[in-house]
Amino acid sequence: MKRHSRQTATKQGRPGLRQPALSAEAVFAEASRHHQAGYLDEAEHLYRQVLAIESRHADSLNRLGTIAWQRGHHDRAIDLIGRAIAIDGENASFHSTLGAVLDEQGRPDAAIASFCTALRLRPNYPEVLNDLGNVLLKQARPEQAAACYRLALEITPDNPGAYSNLGKALQEQGHPEEAFTCFQRAIALAPDLPDARHNRAMALLARGDMAAGWQEYEWRWRTPQMTRFRRDFPQPQWQGEAAPGQTLLIHAEQGFGDTLQFCRYASLAAARGLRVIMEVQPPLLRLLRDLPDVDRVVARGEELPQFDLHCPMLSLPFALGTTLATIPGDTPYLHADATQVVAWKARLAATVGQRQRIGLVWAGNPRAHLAVGAALDRHRSIPPERLASLLDLPGRQFFSLQKDGPAAPAGLGLIDHMAEMKDFADTAALVVALDMVISVDTAVAHLAAALGRPVWLLDRFNPCWRWLLGRRDSPWYPTLRIYRQPRPGDWDAVLTEVARDLGNLGQT
Repeated sequence: MKRHSRQTATKQGRPGLRQPALSAEAVFAEASRHHQAGYLDEAEHLYRQVLAIESRHADSLNRLGTIAWQRGHHDRAIDLIGRAIAIDGENASFHSTLGAVLDEQGRPDAAIASFCTALRLRPNYPEVLNDLGNVLLKQARPEQAAACYRLALEITPDNPGAYSNLGKALQEQGHPEEAFTCFQRAIALAPDLPDARHNRAMALLARGDMAAGWQEYEWRWRTPQMTRFRRDFPQPQWQGEAAPGQTLLIHAEQGFGDTLQFCRYASLAAARGLRVIMEVQPPLLRLLRDLPDVDRVVARGEELPQFDLHCPMLSLPFALGTTLATIPGDTPYLHADATQVVAWKARLAATVGQRQRIGLVWAGNPRAHLAVGAALDRHRSIPPERLASLLDLPGRQFFSLQKDGPAAPAGLGLIDHMAEMKDFADTAALVVALDMVISVDTAVAHLAAALGRPVWLLDRFNPCWRWLLGRRDSPWYPTLRIYRQPRPGDWDAVLTEVARDLGNLGQT
Protein backbone atom coordinates (compact mmCIF):
# COMPACT_ATOMS: atom_id res chain seq x y z
CA MET A 1 0.00 0.00 0.00
CA LYS A 2 1.34 3.44 -0.96
CA ARG A 3 2.55 5.40 2.02
CA HIS A 4 1.52 9.02 2.32
CA SER A 5 4.36 11.54 2.31
CA ARG A 6 4.59 14.82 4.16
CA GLN A 7 3.91 16.55 0.84
CA THR A 8 0.23 15.59 1.13
CA ALA A 9 -0.05 18.56 3.52
CA THR A 10 0.74 21.16 0.83
CA LYS A 11 -1.29 22.77 -1.94
CA GLN A 12 -0.19 23.25 -5.51
CA GLY A 13 0.21 26.97 -6.28
CA ARG A 14 0.52 28.75 -9.60
CA PRO A 15 3.93 28.28 -11.31
CA GLY A 16 6.45 30.84 -10.22
CA LEU A 17 4.55 31.83 -7.09
CA ARG A 18 5.33 30.83 -3.51
CA GLN A 19 2.79 28.30 -2.20
CA PRO A 20 0.69 29.67 0.66
CA ALA A 21 0.94 27.95 4.04
CA LEU A 22 -1.91 25.65 4.85
CA SER A 23 -4.29 26.54 7.64
CA ALA A 24 -4.46 24.48 10.81
CA GLU A 25 -7.91 23.21 9.82
CA ALA A 26 -6.74 22.07 6.40
CA VAL A 27 -3.87 20.09 7.90
CA PHE A 28 -6.21 18.71 10.55
CA ALA A 29 -8.61 17.50 7.84
CA GLU A 30 -5.75 15.73 6.06
CA ALA A 31 -4.58 14.20 9.36
CA SER A 32 -8.09 12.95 10.02
CA ARG A 33 -8.19 11.21 6.64
CA HIS A 34 -4.92 9.41 7.40
CA HIS A 35 -6.16 8.51 10.87
CA GLN A 36 -9.41 7.08 9.58
CA ALA A 37 -7.49 5.03 7.01
CA GLY A 38 -5.31 3.56 9.77
CA TYR A 39 -2.06 5.38 8.93
CA LEU A 40 -1.22 6.28 12.51
CA ASP A 41 2.34 7.48 11.92
CA GLU A 42 1.29 9.88 9.17
CA ALA A 43 -1.72 11.07 11.16
CA GLU A 44 0.40 11.73 14.23
CA HIS A 45 2.91 13.72 12.20
CA LEU A 46 0.16 15.89 10.72
CA TYR A 47 -1.60 16.46 14.04
CA ARG A 48 1.71 17.72 15.38
CA GLN A 49 1.99 20.04 12.38
CA VAL A 50 -1.40 21.45 13.36
CA LEU A 51 -0.10 22.12 16.87
CA ALA A 52 2.97 23.82 15.40
CA ILE A 53 0.57 26.21 13.64
CA GLU A 54 -1.91 26.52 16.50
CA SER A 55 -0.57 25.29 19.84
CA ARG A 56 -3.99 25.24 21.53
CA HIS A 57 -5.73 23.12 18.89
CA ALA A 58 -7.74 20.92 21.25
CA ASP A 59 -9.01 18.51 18.58
CA SER A 60 -5.46 17.62 17.56
CA LEU A 61 -4.47 16.99 21.18
CA ASN A 62 -7.49 14.74 21.59
CA ARG A 63 -6.65 12.85 18.40
CA LEU A 64 -3.03 12.41 19.48
CA GLY A 65 -4.40 10.98 22.71
CA THR A 66 -6.56 8.60 20.70
CA ILE A 67 -3.51 7.41 18.75
CA ALA A 68 -1.60 6.87 21.99
CA TRP A 69 -4.57 4.83 23.26
CA GLN A 70 -4.66 2.80 20.04
CA ARG A 71 -1.01 1.96 20.64
CA GLY A 72 -1.67 0.92 24.23
CA HIS A 73 0.01 3.94 25.85
CA HIS A 74 -2.75 4.75 28.32
CA ASP A 75 -0.91 7.25 30.53
CA ARG A 76 0.25 9.23 27.51
CA ALA A 77 -3.29 9.16 26.11
CA ILE A 78 -4.78 10.45 29.36
CA ASP A 79 -2.25 13.28 29.47
CA LEU A 80 -2.98 14.40 25.91
CA ILE A 81 -6.75 14.17 26.21
CA GLY A 82 -6.56 15.96 29.56
CA ARG A 83 -4.71 18.82 27.84
CA ALA A 84 -7.48 18.98 25.23
CA ILE A 85 -10.10 19.15 27.99
CA ALA A 86 -8.15 21.92 29.73
CA ILE A 87 -8.54 23.98 26.54
CA ASP A 88 -12.14 23.01 25.74
CA GLY A 89 -13.82 21.46 28.74
CA GLU A 90 -17.28 21.69 27.15
CA ASN A 91 -16.48 19.21 24.38
CA ALA A 92 -18.42 16.03 25.19
CA SER A 93 -16.44 13.85 22.79
CA PHE A 94 -13.20 14.60 24.66
CA HIS A 95 -14.72 13.37 27.93
CA SER A 96 -16.10 10.35 26.09
CA THR A 97 -12.67 9.41 24.74
CA LEU A 98 -11.10 9.92 28.15
CA GLY A 99 -13.71 7.64 29.71
CA ALA A 100 -12.95 4.88 27.20
CA VAL A 101 -9.22 5.07 27.96
CA LEU A 102 -9.81 5.05 31.72
CA ASP A 103 -12.11 2.06 31.38
CA GLU A 104 -9.52 0.10 29.43
CA GLN A 105 -6.88 1.08 31.98
CA GLY A 106 -8.97 -0.51 34.73
CA ARG A 107 -10.17 2.69 36.41
CA PRO A 108 -13.96 2.23 36.31
CA ASP A 109 -14.93 4.99 38.75
CA ALA A 110 -12.96 7.59 36.83
CA ALA A 111 -14.36 6.26 33.54
CA ILE A 112 -17.93 6.55 34.83
CA ALA A 113 -17.27 10.13 35.93
CA SER A 114 -15.96 11.05 32.47
CA PHE A 115 -18.91 9.44 30.70
CA CYS A 116 -21.35 11.23 33.02
CA THR A 117 -19.67 14.54 32.24
CA ALA A 118 -20.02 13.81 28.52
CA LEU A 119 -23.72 13.07 29.00
CA ARG A 120 -24.23 16.26 30.99
CA LEU A 121 -22.77 18.18 28.08
CA ARG A 122 -24.64 16.17 25.44
CA PRO A 123 -27.58 14.25 26.98
CA ASN A 124 -28.61 12.43 23.79
CA TYR A 125 -25.26 10.78 23.10
CA PRO A 126 -25.95 7.11 22.32
CA GLU A 127 -22.30 6.07 22.00
CA VAL A 128 -21.55 7.35 25.50
CA LEU A 129 -24.69 5.73 26.93
CA ASN A 130 -23.51 2.45 25.44
CA ASP A 131 -19.98 2.87 26.83
CA LEU A 132 -21.29 3.86 30.26
CA GLY A 133 -23.51 0.79 30.25
CA ASN A 134 -20.50 -1.39 29.49
CA VAL A 135 -18.56 -0.05 32.48
CA LEU A 136 -21.56 -0.47 34.78
CA LEU A 137 -22.05 -4.03 33.56
CA LYS A 138 -18.44 -4.90 34.36
CA GLN A 139 -19.01 -3.43 37.83
CA ALA A 140 -21.87 -5.90 38.48
CA ARG A 141 -24.54 -3.21 38.04
CA PRO A 142 -26.63 -4.82 35.28
CA GLU A 143 -29.87 -2.96 36.04
CA GLN A 144 -28.18 0.42 35.61
CA ALA A 145 -26.33 -0.85 32.54
CA ALA A 146 -29.60 -2.01 30.98
CA ALA A 147 -31.13 1.42 31.61
CA CYS A 148 -28.25 3.01 29.67
CA TYR A 149 -28.67 0.64 26.74
CA ARG A 150 -32.44 1.25 26.65
CA LEU A 151 -31.85 5.00 26.55
CA ALA A 152 -29.40 4.54 23.69
CA LEU A 153 -32.04 2.52 21.83
CA GLU A 154 -34.62 5.26 22.35
CA ILE A 155 -32.27 7.64 20.54
CA THR A 156 -31.10 5.14 17.89
CA PRO A 157 -33.74 2.37 17.69
CA ASP A 158 -31.78 0.33 15.14
CA ASN A 159 -28.53 0.23 17.10
CA PRO A 160 -27.30 -3.39 16.94
CA GLY A 161 -24.49 -2.88 19.45
CA ALA A 162 -26.90 -1.55 22.07
CA TYR A 163 -29.19 -4.55 21.52
CA SER A 164 -26.27 -6.95 21.93
CA ASN A 165 -25.12 -5.23 25.12
CA LEU A 166 -28.67 -5.08 26.49
CA GLY A 167 -28.81 -8.84 25.99
CA LYS A 168 -25.70 -9.26 28.16
CA ALA A 169 -27.22 -7.08 30.88
CA LEU A 170 -30.42 -9.14 30.80
CA GLN A 171 -28.37 -12.33 31.10
CA GLU A 172 -26.72 -10.95 34.22
CA GLN A 173 -30.18 -10.30 35.66
CA GLY A 174 -31.26 -13.88 35.02
CA HIS A 175 -33.46 -13.30 31.95
CA PRO A 176 -31.92 -15.65 29.35
CA GLU A 177 -34.87 -15.70 26.94
CA GLU A 178 -35.14 -11.91 26.80
CA ALA A 179 -31.38 -11.77 26.33
CA PHE A 180 -31.55 -14.21 23.43
CA THR A 181 -34.23 -12.08 21.77
CA CYS A 182 -31.90 -9.07 21.99
CA PHE A 183 -29.05 -11.01 20.39
CA GLN A 184 -31.38 -12.11 17.60
CA ARG A 185 -32.47 -8.51 17.05
CA ALA A 186 -28.87 -7.29 16.93
CA ILE A 187 -27.96 -9.92 14.34
CA ALA A 188 -31.04 -9.13 12.25
CA LEU A 189 -29.83 -5.52 12.10
CA ALA A 190 -26.15 -6.36 11.57
CA PRO A 191 -25.55 -10.01 10.58
CA ASP A 192 -21.76 -9.56 10.67
CA LEU A 193 -21.54 -7.95 14.13
CA PRO A 194 -18.98 -10.18 15.89
CA ASP A 195 -19.95 -9.38 19.48
CA ALA A 196 -23.60 -10.15 18.84
CA ARG A 197 -22.76 -13.43 17.11
CA HIS A 198 -20.42 -14.38 19.95
CA ASN A 199 -23.03 -13.50 22.55
CA ARG A 200 -25.60 -15.61 20.74
CA ALA A 201 -23.14 -18.51 20.66
CA MET A 202 -22.76 -18.33 24.44
CA ALA A 203 -26.54 -18.28 24.86
CA LEU A 204 -27.01 -21.29 22.58
CA LEU A 205 -24.36 -23.29 24.40
CA ALA A 206 -25.78 -22.37 27.81
CA ARG A 207 -29.21 -23.70 26.81
CA GLY A 208 -27.62 -26.94 25.55
CA ASP A 209 -27.97 -26.31 21.81
CA MET A 210 -24.44 -27.47 21.13
CA ALA A 211 -24.73 -28.03 17.38
CA ALA A 212 -25.77 -24.45 16.66
CA GLY A 213 -23.71 -23.02 19.51
CA TRP A 214 -20.36 -24.45 18.45
CA GLN A 215 -20.88 -23.31 14.87
CA GLU A 216 -21.71 -19.78 16.03
CA TYR A 217 -18.77 -19.83 18.47
CA GLU A 218 -16.36 -19.60 15.53
CA TRP A 219 -17.28 -15.91 15.45
CA ARG A 220 -15.14 -15.42 18.56
CA TRP A 221 -12.11 -14.89 16.33
CA ARG A 222 -13.60 -11.66 15.00
CA THR A 223 -14.26 -10.10 18.41
CA PRO A 224 -11.82 -7.49 19.75
CA GLN A 225 -10.97 -9.75 22.70
CA MET A 226 -9.84 -12.67 20.50
CA THR A 227 -8.49 -11.28 17.23
CA ARG A 228 -5.01 -10.80 18.66
CA PHE A 229 -4.87 -14.45 19.74
CA ARG A 230 -5.73 -15.88 16.33
CA ARG A 231 -2.95 -18.00 14.84
CA ASP A 232 -2.37 -17.37 11.15
CA PHE A 233 -0.84 -20.68 10.17
CA PRO A 234 -0.44 -21.40 6.45
CA GLN A 235 -1.76 -24.90 7.07
CA PRO A 236 -5.55 -25.28 6.83
CA GLN A 237 -7.76 -25.56 9.90
CA TRP A 238 -9.03 -29.07 10.49
CA GLN A 239 -12.78 -29.43 10.05
CA GLY A 240 -13.19 -32.93 11.49
CA GLU A 241 -12.48 -34.92 8.34
CA ALA A 242 -10.69 -38.26 8.40
CA ALA A 243 -7.05 -37.67 7.46
CA PRO A 244 -5.03 -40.88 7.87
CA GLY A 245 -1.32 -40.29 8.21
CA GLN A 246 -1.54 -36.51 8.52
CA THR A 247 -0.33 -34.58 11.55
CA LEU A 248 -2.76 -32.32 13.43
CA LEU A 249 -1.61 -29.49 15.70
CA ILE A 250 -4.12 -28.79 18.47
CA HIS A 251 -3.26 -25.50 20.14
CA ALA A 252 -4.54 -24.01 23.39
CA GLU A 253 -6.17 -20.64 22.90
CA GLN A 254 -7.63 -19.32 26.18
CA GLY A 255 -7.26 -20.05 29.91
CA PHE A 256 -5.90 -23.01 31.84
CA GLY A 257 -9.41 -24.26 32.59
CA ASP A 258 -10.32 -24.30 28.91
CA THR A 259 -7.24 -26.37 28.10
CA LEU A 260 -7.97 -28.81 30.91
CA GLN A 261 -11.56 -29.19 29.74
CA PHE A 262 -10.96 -29.60 26.01
CA CYS A 263 -7.67 -31.51 25.84
CA ARG A 264 -9.88 -34.64 26.09
CA TYR A 265 -10.76 -34.20 22.40
CA ALA A 266 -7.30 -35.28 21.29
CA SER A 267 -8.30 -38.94 21.41
CA LEU A 268 -11.34 -38.31 19.22
CA ALA A 269 -9.16 -36.58 16.64
CA ALA A 270 -6.63 -39.43 16.72
CA ALA A 271 -9.48 -41.88 16.10
CA ARG A 272 -9.92 -40.25 12.67
CA GLY A 273 -6.47 -41.37 11.64
CA LEU A 274 -4.50 -38.30 12.61
CA ARG A 275 -1.18 -38.09 14.37
CA VAL A 276 -1.83 -35.52 17.11
CA ILE A 277 0.57 -33.00 18.56
CA MET A 278 -0.59 -30.43 21.11
CA GLU A 279 0.66 -27.00 22.13
CA VAL A 280 -0.28 -25.93 25.67
CA GLN A 281 0.59 -23.32 28.27
CA PRO A 282 3.93 -24.16 29.96
CA PRO A 283 2.45 -24.81 33.47
CA LEU A 284 0.33 -27.60 31.93
CA LEU A 285 3.11 -29.28 29.96
CA ARG A 286 4.15 -31.94 32.47
CA LEU A 287 0.57 -32.89 33.37
CA LEU A 288 -0.59 -33.24 29.75
CA ARG A 289 2.45 -34.84 28.17
CA ASP A 290 1.07 -38.35 28.82
CA LEU A 291 -2.38 -37.70 27.34
CA PRO A 292 -3.65 -40.82 25.54
CA ASP A 293 -3.29 -40.78 21.75
CA VAL A 294 -1.17 -37.62 21.72
CA ASP A 295 2.14 -38.16 19.98
CA ARG A 296 3.82 -35.07 21.44
CA VAL A 297 2.99 -32.13 23.71
CA VAL A 298 4.98 -28.90 23.43
CA ALA A 299 4.91 -25.74 25.53
CA ARG A 300 3.68 -22.51 23.99
CA GLY A 301 6.71 -20.55 22.88
CA GLU A 302 8.72 -23.61 21.85
CA GLU A 303 9.48 -24.33 18.21
CA LEU A 304 6.62 -26.30 16.71
CA PRO A 305 7.23 -29.59 14.91
CA GLN A 306 5.99 -30.06 11.38
CA PHE A 307 2.23 -30.46 10.94
CA ASP A 308 -0.31 -30.65 8.11
CA LEU A 309 -3.47 -29.33 9.79
CA HIS A 310 -4.22 -27.27 12.87
CA CYS A 311 -7.21 -26.69 15.13
CA PRO A 312 -7.75 -24.24 18.02
CA MET A 313 -8.69 -26.30 21.06
CA LEU A 314 -12.18 -24.84 21.49
CA SER A 315 -12.96 -25.44 17.82
CA LEU A 316 -12.64 -29.20 18.34
CA PRO A 317 -16.24 -29.68 19.55
CA PHE A 318 -17.49 -28.00 16.36
CA ALA A 319 -15.15 -30.01 14.14
CA LEU A 320 -16.27 -33.25 15.80
CA GLY A 321 -19.98 -32.42 15.85
CA THR A 322 -20.45 -32.42 19.62
CA THR A 323 -24.02 -32.36 20.90
CA LEU A 324 -25.29 -32.49 24.45
CA ALA A 325 -25.69 -36.25 24.09
CA THR A 326 -22.22 -36.85 22.64
CA ILE A 327 -20.06 -34.84 25.06
CA PRO A 328 -17.05 -37.07 25.86
CA GLY A 329 -17.74 -37.09 29.59
CA ASP A 330 -15.80 -40.11 30.85
CA THR A 331 -13.37 -39.32 33.66
CA PRO A 332 -10.65 -39.51 34.71
CA TYR A 333 -8.92 -38.57 31.50
CA LEU A 334 -6.04 -36.89 33.35
CA HIS A 335 -3.77 -38.69 35.80
CA ALA A 336 -1.36 -37.51 38.46
CA ASP A 337 2.10 -38.98 38.92
CA ALA A 338 1.61 -42.11 41.03
CA THR A 339 4.82 -41.66 43.02
CA GLN A 340 3.89 -38.10 43.95
CA VAL A 341 0.39 -39.20 44.99
CA VAL A 342 1.74 -41.91 47.30
CA ALA A 343 4.11 -39.42 48.89
CA TRP A 344 1.33 -36.88 49.48
CA LYS A 345 -1.04 -39.45 50.95
CA ALA A 346 1.60 -40.57 53.42
CA ARG A 347 2.46 -37.00 54.32
CA LEU A 348 -1.16 -35.98 54.89
CA ALA A 349 -1.94 -39.10 56.91
CA ALA A 350 0.92 -38.21 59.24
CA THR A 351 -0.36 -34.67 59.79
CA VAL A 352 -4.17 -34.88 59.76
CA GLY A 353 -4.85 -38.54 60.48
CA GLN A 354 -8.24 -39.85 59.39
CA ARG A 355 -9.97 -36.49 59.08
CA GLN A 356 -11.68 -35.80 55.78
CA ARG A 357 -9.34 -33.80 53.55
CA ILE A 358 -10.99 -31.05 51.53
CA GLY A 359 -9.27 -28.73 49.07
CA LEU A 360 -10.57 -25.17 48.85
CA VAL A 361 -10.32 -22.52 46.10
CA TRP A 362 -12.04 -19.15 46.59
CA ALA A 363 -10.73 -16.97 43.78
CA GLY A 364 -9.83 -17.11 40.12
CA ASN A 365 -7.02 -15.36 38.32
CA PRO A 366 -7.64 -11.64 39.03
CA ARG A 367 -6.38 -10.58 35.56
CA ALA A 368 -6.27 -6.96 36.70
CA HIS A 369 -4.68 -5.94 33.37
CA LEU A 370 -7.80 -7.06 31.44
CA ALA A 371 -10.95 -5.10 32.22
CA VAL A 372 -13.31 -7.87 31.04
CA GLY A 373 -11.35 -10.60 32.82
CA ALA A 374 -11.15 -8.59 36.03
CA ALA A 375 -14.91 -8.02 35.92
CA LEU A 376 -15.53 -11.75 35.49
CA ASP A 377 -13.30 -12.54 38.43
CA ARG A 378 -15.22 -10.16 40.68
CA HIS A 379 -18.36 -12.17 39.92
CA ARG A 380 -16.89 -15.61 40.51
CA SER A 381 -14.55 -15.06 43.47
CA ILE A 382 -15.37 -15.11 47.18
CA PRO A 383 -13.56 -13.14 49.90
CA PRO A 384 -11.76 -15.89 51.83
CA GLU A 385 -12.93 -14.69 55.24
CA ARG A 386 -16.50 -15.58 54.23
CA LEU A 387 -15.55 -19.27 54.22
CA ALA A 388 -15.36 -19.42 58.02
CA SER A 389 -18.74 -21.20 58.24
CA LEU A 390 -17.30 -24.17 56.36
CA LEU A 391 -14.04 -24.35 58.25
CA ASP A 392 -15.71 -24.78 61.63
CA LEU A 393 -17.17 -28.18 60.72
CA PRO A 394 -15.72 -30.95 62.91
CA GLY A 395 -13.85 -33.96 61.55
CA ARG A 396 -12.55 -32.19 58.48
CA GLN A 397 -9.30 -30.55 57.52
CA PHE A 398 -9.27 -27.94 54.78
CA PHE A 399 -6.34 -27.37 52.47
CA SER A 400 -5.77 -24.27 50.39
CA LEU A 401 -5.47 -24.94 46.67
CA GLN A 402 -5.31 -21.20 45.99
CA LYS A 403 -2.21 -20.36 43.98
CA ASP A 404 -2.93 -16.71 43.20
CA GLY A 405 -5.44 -14.14 44.38
CA PRO A 406 -6.21 -12.98 47.93
CA ALA A 407 -4.57 -14.95 50.73
CA ALA A 408 -6.74 -16.47 53.46
CA PRO A 409 -6.51 -14.90 56.94
CA ALA A 410 -4.19 -16.88 59.21
CA GLY A 411 -6.96 -17.54 61.71
CA LEU A 412 -8.98 -19.72 59.33
CA GLY A 413 -6.80 -22.75 60.03
CA LEU A 414 -6.17 -23.79 56.43
CA ILE A 415 -3.18 -25.95 55.62
CA ASP A 416 -1.35 -24.41 52.68
CA HIS A 417 1.21 -26.36 50.62
CA MET A 418 0.76 -24.29 47.46
CA ALA A 419 4.23 -22.76 47.67
CA GLU A 420 5.49 -26.24 46.76
CA MET A 421 3.36 -26.42 43.61
CA LYS A 422 5.53 -25.56 40.63
CA ASP A 423 3.03 -26.57 37.97
CA PHE A 424 -0.33 -28.29 37.47
CA ALA A 425 1.25 -31.74 37.70
CA ASP A 426 2.29 -30.98 41.28
CA THR A 427 -1.19 -29.68 42.12
CA ALA A 428 -2.77 -32.76 40.53
CA ALA A 429 -0.87 -35.06 42.87
CA LEU A 430 -2.02 -33.12 45.93
CA VAL A 431 -5.62 -33.05 44.66
CA VAL A 432 -5.67 -36.85 44.23
CA ALA A 433 -4.48 -37.21 47.83
CA LEU A 434 -7.54 -35.25 49.02
CA ASP A 435 -11.07 -36.56 49.47
CA MET A 436 -12.81 -33.74 47.59
CA VAL A 437 -12.43 -30.20 46.28
CA ILE A 438 -14.72 -27.21 46.83
CA SER A 439 -13.93 -24.49 44.32
CA VAL A 440 -15.20 -21.43 42.55
CA ASP A 441 -15.27 -21.57 38.75
CA THR A 442 -11.57 -21.70 38.02
CA ALA A 443 -8.91 -24.01 36.61
CA VAL A 444 -8.52 -26.14 39.75
CA ALA A 445 -12.19 -27.15 39.50
CA HIS A 446 -11.53 -28.45 35.99
CA LEU A 447 -8.32 -30.14 37.12
CA ALA A 448 -9.95 -32.00 40.01
CA ALA A 449 -12.97 -33.04 37.94
CA ALA A 450 -10.78 -34.23 35.06
CA LEU A 451 -8.88 -36.34 37.62
CA GLY A 452 -12.20 -37.90 38.63
CA ARG A 453 -12.24 -36.35 42.09
CA PRO A 454 -15.51 -35.16 43.73
CA VAL A 455 -15.89 -31.42 43.08
CA TRP A 456 -18.43 -29.00 44.52
CA LEU A 457 -18.52 -25.95 42.29
CA LEU A 458 -19.44 -22.61 43.89
CA ASP A 459 -21.02 -20.84 40.94
CA ARG A 460 -22.17 -17.29 40.29
CA PHE A 461 -25.80 -16.37 39.52
CA ASN A 462 -25.17 -15.91 35.79
CA PRO A 463 -23.09 -18.98 35.04
CA CYS A 464 -20.52 -19.61 32.37
CA TRP A 465 -22.12 -21.34 29.38
CA ARG A 466 -20.33 -24.61 30.13
CA TRP A 467 -22.33 -25.23 33.32
CA LEU A 468 -25.63 -24.87 31.41
CA LEU A 469 -28.85 -23.40 32.75
CA GLY A 470 -30.87 -24.90 35.58
CA ARG A 471 -28.62 -27.90 36.28
CA ARG A 472 -26.86 -29.15 39.39
CA ASP A 473 -24.80 -31.74 37.50
CA SER A 474 -22.47 -31.43 34.51
CA PRO A 475 -22.34 -33.60 31.39
CA TRP A 476 -18.68 -32.61 31.13
CA TYR A 477 -17.72 -33.96 34.56
CA PRO A 478 -19.78 -36.71 36.25
CA THR A 479 -18.17 -36.09 39.65
CA LEU A 480 -19.05 -32.39 39.76
CA ARG A 481 -21.97 -30.86 41.67
CA ILE A 482 -23.03 -27.24 41.18
CA TYR A 483 -24.04 -24.84 43.95
CA ARG A 484 -25.33 -21.71 42.23
CA GLN A 485 -26.20 -18.30 43.65
CA PRO A 486 -30.00 -17.87 43.86
CA ARG A 487 -29.53 -14.12 43.45
CA PRO A 488 -26.64 -12.04 42.07
CA GLY A 489 -23.83 -11.86 44.62
CA ASP A 490 -25.56 -14.10 47.18
CA TRP A 491 -22.66 -16.24 48.38
CA ASP A 492 -24.23 -16.61 51.84
CA ALA A 493 -26.99 -18.86 50.48
CA VAL A 494 -24.44 -20.94 48.57
CA LEU A 495 -22.15 -21.40 51.57
CA THR A 496 -25.07 -22.22 53.87
CA GLU A 497 -26.14 -25.03 51.54
CA VAL A 498 -22.59 -26.33 51.18
CA ALA A 499 -22.09 -26.32 54.96
CA ARG A 500 -25.32 -28.24 55.40
CA ASP A 501 -24.38 -30.86 52.81
CA LEU A 502 -20.88 -31.20 54.24
CA GLY A 503 -22.37 -31.76 57.67
CA ASN A 504 -24.47 -34.59 56.25
CA LEU A 505 -21.53 -36.35 54.65
CA GLY A 506 -20.23 -39.42 56.44
CA GLN A 507 -16.80 -38.87 57.91
CA THR A 508 -13.98 -41.05 56.69
